[in-house]
Amino acid sequence: MFLGVDGGGTKTAFCLIDLHGRVLAEARTASVYYLNDGFEIVEPLLRQGIAEVCGIAGIGVQDITYAFFGLPAYGEISGDVPLLDALPAKILGGDHYRCGNDMICGWAGSLGAVDGINVVAGTGSIAYGERLGRQWRGGGWGELFGDEGSGYWVAINGLNAFSRMVDGRLPVGPLVGEMRTALGLTADFDAIDVVMMRWNGDRGRIASLSKIVVAAADAGDATAGEILRQAGQELALLVNIGREALEFPASQQVPVSYSGGMFGSAHVLTSFRESLGHDFDLREPLLEPHIGAALHAARLHGHPLRAEDISPATLSL
Repeated sequence: MFLGVDGGGTKTAFCLIDLHGRVLAEARTASVYYLNDGFEIVEPLLRQGIAEVCGIAGIGVQDITYAFFGLPAYGEISGDVPLLDALPAKILGGDHYRCGNDMICGWAGSLGAVDGINVVAGTGSIAYGERLGRQWRGGGWGELFGDEGSGYWVAINGLNAFSRMVDGRLPVGPLVGEMRTALGLTADFDAIDVVMMRWNGDRGRIASLSKIVVAAADAGDATAGEILRQAGQELALLVNIGREALEFPASQQVPVSYSGGMFGSAHVLTSFRESLGHDFDLREPLLEPHIGAALHAARLHGHPLRAEDISPATLSL
């Protein structure tokens, strides 16, 4: 039995597969992004999700052969790595697991754990790739001065555009009405109160406003459309840098895929595709990241499975 855990910015997803790649159980808990709510949230949420998938599959925790924990912010605070590495042993009762950044889950799921590059654009953004055993990551610098193309980045740019439209610094488009409704505003300046005070600058809640930018773009808002176009370009830039870092031959079309909610926008995906050009083999994601995490767990244990071995591959939370 192989356990995969994908800890995203808004949720943590769990998947349990058997030796043949059959998906036995899935579960979901709140996000283990501890930089917001403290390290103490991680163990209870992991314990909850593991207990749930084991219960669904009818096995004990001790029956898990190997596990991979893809955790948000892993590797970004050096002092926390030993703590994160040690934590799953308290739940599993042994060291038959490995921890890593959740970007690996997106790569393993989208590309089936083969050489290539995957870009994640959810609450945050990051890219990860492998070639001939070499590993590379780019982006993922956090919402304050990075994560370009992410849900948070799109939302912040959308809020900026809203303020400029209200002031008259930009032509008013559908974004204004969409944002007023989403924030429940009785006065436009109440946006400051909602986002900064009531939401306390919460990363996930702010990122959810990216949906408002997408809705405005779909309604014909040119400024919102431009924000999403730039998001796609920023995400493609990560892939271009990754190609160079991994030293893919100039003659090779590099396999590329994607994961995360921002790619659900046709505006972002189209811009991403057009910005990549013909040097890349853009592929639709094969598996969801939490299933990719389980696939990676099997791979780390020396029991490699292919994406086509996973059944049913259409399971979703």
